[in-house]
Amino acid sequence: MEYLLHILVITGIYIILTLSLNLVVGWTGLPALGHAAFSCVGAYTSSLLALNYGLSPWLGLLIGACVAGLIGIVIGFPSLRLKGDYLALATFGFGVIVYSIAKNWVSLTRGPMGLPGIPQFSVGRFQVSEIWQYLTLVALFVFLTYLVIRRVVNSPFGRILCGIREDEIATLVMGKDVNRYKIMVFVIGAFFAGIAGSLYAHYITFIDPSSFTVMESITILLMVVFGGMGSLAGSFVGASILIIFPELLRFLGMPSSIAAPLRQMIYGLLLILLMLKRPQGILGRYRWK
Repeated sequence: MEYLLHILVITGIYIILTLSLNLVVGWTGLPALGHAAFSCVGAYTSSLLALNYGLSPWLGLLIGACVAGLIGIVIGFPSLRLKGDYLALATFGFGVIVYSIAKNWVSLTRGPMGLPGIPQFSVGRFQVSEIWQYLTLVALFVFLTYLVIRRVVNSPFGRILCGIREDEIATLVMGKDVNRYKIMVFVIGAFFAGIAGSLYAHYITFIDPSSFTVMESITILLMVVFGGMGSLAGSFVGASILIIFPELLRFLGMPSSIAAPLRQMIYGLLLILLMLKRPQGILGRYRWK
């Protein structure tokens, strides 16, 4: 039972990441390949504040998310001049830079040794230590993330994001400050990714750079594409399928040397079928250009 609850906790964290990236990729049409870097910033900021300064994980989560949002401004600036593959490469490079800093700045992050003993969340004297308690906490943050992003995409702000996705020049001609909206959407996406990273760190109580590689960013992007770009429900579906489905292979009794390659083969087959039959994703309304 604890194993099932653990999978649901991880799924919830990835749903937050997928929702936040879908806002950037699905609604605004900006290709981003460095989303795991923002969760890395949130995770390390919150963890270091708790370990080195005894700061409450709740306050660390908020500060970590804000720091990730500020860095979102930095990565948002390339989107003002770069488009398509060039922007994707810029965000890819950003993910590599953040990973390299986490791995090589040993005096701060302990490098490959990671940060052990990260404190868990607590409310007064009550510590959130049981898995079902943490699942409730993550479910609350998933719900809040969903409400905020739903409010964003259904507002005039969200319609401008769709305008940028469909025809940036036309949106600019209508008098909208496209550059400001691009930076803002990166900040929002980075903020919620920072929250997800902090939740992960205080749940696992140990983090190291291997949890925030560029491949992790690509996995989150696959969840967005698989579930459907421009679809809130698609973010839930994409994250849930790509987290829960591979775990089912563990119950087939196959050795890991066979199960791991088989998992990748199934991933590839599903994505090929999806791109052929429904390129916009399972529940998506926007097709990748």
